Amino acid sequence: MITVDEALARVLALARPPEEERVPLRAAANRVLLGTVAAARAQPPFAASAMDGYAVAADAPAPGDRFRVIGAAAAGAAFAGRVGPGEALRIFTGAPVPEGATRVILQEDVEVAGDVITVKAGLDAGRNIRPAGADFAAGATLSGPRRLRPVDLARLAAMNLPEVPVARRPEVALIATGDELVMPGEVPRDDQIVASNAFALAAMVEAEGGVARLLPIARDTDWALRAAFDMARGADLIVTIGGASVGDHDLVGKVAGDMGLERAFHKIAMRPGKPLMAGHLLGAALLGLPGNPVSAIVCGHLFLLPLLRALQGLPAGPAPRHRAPLAAPVGPNGPREHYMRATRGPEGLIPAASQDSSLLSVLSEADALIVRPVGDGPRGVGEIVDYLPI
Repeated sequence: MITVDEALARVLALARPPEEERVPLRAAANRVLLGTVAAARAQPPFAASAMDGYAVAADAPAPGDRFRVIGAAAAGAAFAGRVGPGEALRIFTGAPVPEGATRVILQEDVEVAGDVITVKAGLDAGRNIRPAGADFAAGATLSGPRRLRPVDLARLAAMNLPEVPVARRPEVALIATGDELVMPGEVPRDDQIVASNAFALAAMVEAEGGVARLLPIARDTDWALRAAFDMARGADLIVTIGGASVGDHDLVGKVAGDMGLERAFHKIAMRPGKPLMAGHLLGAALLGLPGNPVSAIVCGHLFLLPLLRALQGLPAGPAPRHRAPLAAPVGPNGPREHYMRATRGPEGLIPAASQDSSLLSVLSEADALIVRPVGDGPRGVGEIVDYLPI
């Protein structure tokens, strides 16, 4: 068995460089920007009023000063003339500041009588003008790789970029295996269970920017597994669920080997999730996840999601860890790295009473995995430990 860190390094080594494609900005949410893009124009492209008020050609107006209003300007409706001494332009937020104006007096700081304004006492000291290019200049760049958030899309739109270069979404073929499985909605025999893991993993793939292909359940025969692998051709990543151990009915490794699997490793010193396999098959990366629900999903967080990020060109590395105090004690850990289901509370992390890897209900109530290193001793309330948010 190898360590979790060594296994992750080998999994990340399976990632191929991302392929670039250009997509409309409307389709770029949550995609990974590749390369560098440059703004086609400045933001704002002109000096703009930061407030509603009056633009004047006076750097230091004083209480009692009077100005004659010569027109108005609003956002999208610029004033074509010039403001001279003793003149003012009624102006609204976002409107271009006219030639000659050096300051915008707030509307609250003047008294209006017909077409004349008089400055009141307590005048705001600010110029209230946003310079051209105050946000960014024409040619300013945004560099990848970075996952595009909603605010990034607003920035790219302001840069006047209708489309952007992004990583192609990696396609992931998910294959649940086993004679004991049926799909939700079917009527299982007394000795069967409903397949569940693939639905969680497909949602995880899609949330991380991939495209999930949920293939039919592969039964425990060589020909059924071969057929499933053939259906997975063309995917960037093949994920099998179950059948990765070494029992008489665990055929995934055997069939994959017969089809040319270049295996990177087979077992990991961790729990839940010891029987995990990785390698290259049919031109794709392959992850063979355990069949137990918790094991499969925990391994998805530890290995599948980092691999998906790497396939999209994001920096290769483990899932980010956080630190928090324990709100309840935990006993000593054994020879395998342990990922304990827990909930985050005001006093810290509360480990679940049961850590059985078959209990989906426990995992669905958890929002953290406490990371217990190999051979870690007992830990008391208040001790700081690492955890992964889930």
